[in-house]
Amino acid sequence: MYVSKFFINKPNGTKRNGISKWLILIISFGLLSGFWATIDPTIPIVGQAKTTQSKSKQTKKKSSSALKSYTQAFQNSTTTLSGTSVEANMYFIKMDYWQVKQATLNLNFQISQLANRATSDITLSLNGTKFYSFRPKNRTGLQTKAIKVPLRLIQGENQLTISGQILNKAGSKDYRLAQTPANWLTIYDGANVNFQYILKPPTTAIKSFYAHFSGTDTIAYQNSYITVPQAASNAELTAAMYALSGEARTITTENSQIQVTTYQDKAAQAADYQMVIGTYDHLPARFKKLLSKQQLQQNAVIKTVYQGDKHYLIVSAKTGSLLKKASRFIANQELMQETRSSTELVSDQTRTYTSSLQYDGSYQLTSSDDTLTGAKHQSSTYFVSLPVDRTNANGSQIRVHFRYSKNLNFKRSLATVSINGSPLGSKKLSAAHADNDSLTVDLPKGKALGNSFTIQVAFDLEMHDQTSSDNAQTPWATIESDSKAYIKSKPVSDLLLTNYPNLFLKNNTFNNIAVVRPAKLTKYDYQTMSNIFNLIGNYAQSNTGNVQFYTKTPSKSVLKQSNVIAFGTPQQNAFIKSLNNKLYFKFGAGDKGFVSNEKLSIEHQYGQNIGTVQLLRSPYNARSGLLVLTAGKSSDVYRASTQINFQRNIEQYKGDAIVVDHDNNHYNYRFKKHKSVDDQANIKTVLSNNSQLVIYLAIAIAILILIAFAAFLVLRKNGLMSRKGRRHE
Repeated sequence: MYVSKFFINKPNGTKRNGISKWLILIISFGLLSGFWATIDPTIPIVGQAKTTQSKSKQTKKKSSSALKSYTQAFQNSTTTLSGTSVEANMYFIKMDYWQVKQATLNLNFQISQLANRATSDITLSLNGTKFYSFRPKNRTGLQTKAIKVPLRLIQGENQLTISGQILNKAGSKDYRLAQTPANWLTIYDGANVNFQYILKPPTTAIKSFYAHFSGTDTIAYQNSYITVPQAASNAELTAAMYALSGEARTITTENSQIQVTTYQDKAAQAADYQMVIGTYDHLPARFKKLLSKQQLQQNAVIKTVYQGDKHYLIVSAKTGSLLKKASRFIANQELMQETRSSTELVSDQTRTYTSSLQYDGSYQLTSSDDTLTGAKHQSSTYFVSLPVDRTNANGSQIRVHFRYSKNLNFKRSLATVSINGSPLGSKKLSAAHADNDSLTVDLPKGKALGNSFTIQVAFDLEMHDQTSSDNAQTPWATIESDSKAYIKSKPVSDLLLTNYPNLFLKNNTFNNIAVVRPAKLTKYDYQTMSNIFNLIGNYAQSNTGNVQFYTKTPSKSVLKQSNVIAFGTPQQNAFIKSLNNKLYFKFGAGDKGFVSNEKLSIEHQYGQNIGTVQLLRSPYNARSGLLVLTAGKSSDVYRASTQINFQRNIEQYKGDAIVVDHDNNHYNYRFKKHKSVDDQANIKTVLSNNSQLVIYLAIAIAILILIAFAAFLVLRKNGLMSRKGRRHE
């Protein structure tokens, strides 16, 4: 093609003929070279490797420059907002390695049937900058809206604000600004942002691999895998679970997770990103030769290796202890994001623990002053999260420090603090305190809020000329950054699925977990492990806890000091077989299926096709938990584990046992009469919840004792006691 074009563009003349001769000679030489290379295979074809490499580069360039699509759903539930002025916040992220070409917001909403669509409006803001306003369509029911988001406003982490005014029709031409229950906007779940982007290929830096491997799109498209040897040792499995947990705590979606599997798994081999974990002796030969034996003498090695369009992070060591040390490095997001080199050496002295702030009982509501503008009802919501193994206790308070405009109608202006939507207290605003005001409220006594809850600070701001003013930005209130929630907390000791996996965590890290696994793992067993540690890892904010795998029944001392997780079939796992008489759902003869109990009648064939999750009080330590995932077949064990892999799944269950069958029916049962693992703590809780009754009873008993003592003194003084004694004589 190029030669033909050359001759067409050149003018006629001898110069062209001379060049033509040289080109003919070059082409002829090339043909002869190819001919001789065909006859003698020992003669290399000049340029073949280069051509192949060039094609590979072209293919890679083409794949990396191809336009990709990823839809990120907002993590919001269906929400109804009421009032003439409404506002809601949503959040989404953009990966640093995306070169975004287009971003589209897809919104699902509905407004009141009484709203006037000619005057009601909705405005969208991104990171504080307004970029789009629209009026709803002139119809009732669910509406959808696709809106292009300006790329210049998109950051790594983004806050999308949906605000507007919903006005009612009060006559043929008259509209009122009155706030009634009919002023409402409902934003449905399923709203999302669709990105069209070009993928920037990773560099050889470990931080670059980590960003791609942990990316929301990579995980959603199942392009990230953690792989271990076919016959993985307990140390290798422990290392893999540390790495998985480190990834799980950073994943922002509850629909996707990273799978742990073997090197031989075809799905893992097809993935673009693979974290290869194993001791040096167990690594595939193609990876062994890429590691330095000298570096492995005293260290574990973390190294990026890219082969074509496949990207690997090799994590290896000579010993299991060093391998686990390296996996703790991987489970530390800060360290992984800071490592710019392609190879990292980890020794026994390497500090790999996750940094953490000590919980002192106080939570700052906002890191910077939060200003609310606009008339009528305005509010800001804050999310408080306690350590997962704790809940709120009596004596907690919320103190909000704020300022507000001086030109308000103070007869109708108010500040209110609510928790989980329930008002706790209000305060009337005044001009005298406009520059420095505060409101302190107590949390309700005896009401457990769990380990996470929302605090809402709302202001009702009106001006004297509210009906005639057309400036919606004039009224304002600022919530100061020193506003705090002072939360007293107590341990959660309930041994129910509502509290899972809290018992297996302490101070936001693994609470000495012993995992008893089958000696020979199937593909379903790897999926079961991935499901178990995906949820536990999501809550484990630190990598300093301890997890240990066992193929045989652990010693009594280990069982006594640990929270135990056991999974597999009785045929695979002798430990589960030995626990049969302690299980809620027991196996019948042959250990192939479950038999009926007081909660469920089980037909013989049906019992062989169900999987169970059973949360028991440990028979080795009454203050510890024992989680058993078991069935007659490993595939059914995996099916049961799908109910404890995400928070949205486990929150469906209130008891201590789950049954899942082949039709995806899942059932919840409770067997324990006493839910607490600590009877003493349970007694303390009862006394704490009934403290006033205890005080009254104590006073009543004291009064009775005083009355009895006074009666004794009276009888003795009057000689009745002595006369009675003499008559007896």
